[in-house]
Amino acid sequence: MTKKIVLKILDMNCASCAVNIETFLSNQKGIKKTSVNYATETASIDYLTKETNVIEIKKLIKKLGFTAVESSRTINSDNKKHLNRLKKTFFSSLLLGLPLFYLSMGKMIGLTQPPLSIKANALLQFITTTLIMVINYRIYISGLKKLILRRPNMDSLVETGTLAAYFYSLVIFIALLFDLPMFRGEHVYFESAGLILVFISLGKYLEALTKGKTSKAIRKLIGLQPKTAIVIKNGKEFKIPIDEVKKGDILLVRPGGVIPVDGNVVSGYTSVDESMITGESIPQEKKNGDIVIGATINGTGVIRLKATRVGGDTMLSQIIKIVEEAISSKAPIQLLADKVSYYFVPVVIVIAIVALIFWLLIGQSFVFALTIFVAVLIIACPCSLGLATPTAVMMGTGLAAERGILIKNSKALEIAGKVNTVVFDKTGTLTKGKPEVTDVVGFLKLNEDQKKDKHFLLKIAGSVEKSSEHPLAQSIITEAERKKIKLLKVSKFEAIPGKGVKAKYSGEQILIGTKKLLKESGVEFGNVEQKLQELELEGKTTVIVSLGKQAVGLIAVADTIKASSKEAILALHSLGIKTVMITGDNKRVAEAIAQQIGIDDILAEVLPAEKANEIKKLQKNGRVVAMVGDGINDAPAIAQADLGIAMGGGTDVAMETGEIVLVKNDLTDVVNAIDISKYTLKKIKQNLFWAFFYNTVGIPIAAGVLFPITGLLLNPTIAGFAMAFSSVSVVTNSLSMKRYRSK
Repeated sequence: MTKKIVLKILDMNCASCAVNIETFLSNQKGIKKTSVNYATETASIDYLTKETNVIEIKKLIKKLGFTAVESSRTINSDNKKHLNRLKKTFFSSLLLGLPLFYLSMGKMIGLTQPPLSIKANALLQFITTTLIMVINYRIYISGLKKLILRRPNMDSLVETGTLAAYFYSLVIFIALLFDLPMFRGEHVYFESAGLILVFISLGKYLEALTKGKTSKAIRKLIGLQPKTAIVIKNGKEFKIPIDEVKKGDILLVRPGGVIPVDGNVVSGYTSVDESMITGESIPQEKKNGDIVIGATINGTGVIRLKATRVGGDTMLSQIIKIVEEAISSKAPIQLLADKVSYYFVPVVIVIAIVALIFWLLIGQSFVFALTIFVAVLIIACPCSLGLATPTAVMMGTGLAAERGILIKNSKALEIAGKVNTVVFDKTGTLTKGKPEVTDVVGFLKLNEDQKKDKHFLLKIAGSVEKSSEHPLAQSIITEAERKKIKLLKVSKFEAIPGKGVKAKYSGEQILIGTKKLLKESGVEFGNVEQKLQELELEGKTTVIVSLGKQAVGLIAVADTIKASSKEAILALHSLGIKTVMITGDNKRVAEAIAQQIGIDDILAEVLPAEKANEIKKLQKNGRVVAMVGDGINDAPAIAQADLGIAMGGGTDVAMETGEIVLVKNDLTDVVNAIDISKYTLKKIKQNLFWAFFYNTVGIPIAAGVLFPITGLLLNPTIAGFAMAFSSVSVVTNSLSMKRYRSK
């Protein structure tokens, strides 16, 4: 059996760490699939339970020098500790870095220097730099471990570069102390090691700070989870922890209280603010039998509810799970960045060594070549490549979740932005899925008492149909109840399969059904037939009502179109997306509905098993297809489509199969999902461009390619600042997505 687990990975320092872990785990026995996300510091692992287990997987991760912790929901305190540690490291480094800058570079910018000898100045630089290196000791431990394991990371580059500058300066300092002639006139470069670490610690702190902001959406969802509930047992109220609530418990929710779990209202009336789950701003009325969602806010009424879903089965828990898995997954566009990150650090080390040797061979001094060597190592940054996609994905999935759109994985985000054809199931997706009475047309040849009753036609129809179990009958009864019509007592009820029903009232026969039924009974039609054809051409199922031997009216029933259907189709057309409706209904009904809402094409009289084949045909014609559906019979088509979109009120099978779930059942969210996806994809491309551009341009400049032209070298300290800035700029670009507004 295959099982999935999401582990929190502690001590990752750069994107190459994530790729190294992913590559290593993917090659281990029993592990089928691994996705390690540097931005969220999580690993999503699919493994075979017969061949390995979580303990063994943690041990494998430990071998690489990292710590794995189960459940990312329990590590908020660890994240705060980590952020506080980085903050202290930076400010401590800065406190020592300022005097180091003053001692080493103050004279260059015109600052008055203290009356210190060269030896005393060098000694103070040595002490401050050493202290800064001690404060940042974790970089050296991490870098050395990864070098020993032959899996170098960003810390390995920083370690190699700063130690090279530090030990060279230490040799010069010792020579200066003992006045050794071979190094006379050389300068110490302690600031290249010390100030680089100041900027590196700043970069790590800002990166952690901004990465934390991108995961705000998931933390907000987790924070919605109620802590307690009021359970009623033997007529008494008890306040219990939420974990102790069991399925079937009767819970009390007072005005303004948080609904603790998913359930059904068993008594009371209220309105509920569901905006935090569905994104719907208008409070929803709730009465006996209605479904309520855990973590939503009760209005002014007192209600009792029966718990139906508790713990990990509640809608909020499922949403959190979906969002967590989405942000820990990887979009296909990330694969190139991962490949680059995997080889990045070893290649940079080689470039730095080659540059060092090259400049020495053409006659430059060792100090010149060392400056080049350190600058190349320090400016190189795989972190920006590793952060480019996941930070944008985190923001995109968060934006969607706030609007009641659940995007299950990064791949869905990328594909949604490329969709050019959307196929809609009809029943329950474009339509409400519940037949309703749309027209009641009377052709009255009634007596005076009957004429006085404006609902007489619906009254006699409802009175007969109340004994029927046919869906059309239920629609007529529901309409009669809605209009508070008092039904009559009829006798001799009989259902005639495929034709209709009949009964007697006050000695007269009442028939409700098809034209064929009434003809066989010798009923006169009069001018009923013309109106009957008109209603049927509108896609409505119409029954004829007769009293005695005279047709007295028509009742039309239709699966009415959702209010959002036409708006959604228009919006998709504005994006240049083709729309298709697929249904098992006859072509006439399908055409009538398509005409009302503006659908481009229809696929009518399609059996459930054939829906997936119709999707395949569209794909073979080069279409990138999204399938929107809600039922079990839609699941194969949803799975076949390039992008599966399931309605939140649909079946569990459809929701499991779909890669995007629309919690509100609002079709305009199809447009919002596609628009958010396109926006996210645009941000990912921007991030990747700047990450690649930065490294493509930065490394050659650090290697000295501009020196023969301009005579300028990149100072290693400036390289350290640039490296820190590259990651922060990518994350900041992702954070700018907070300004997104739905179309």
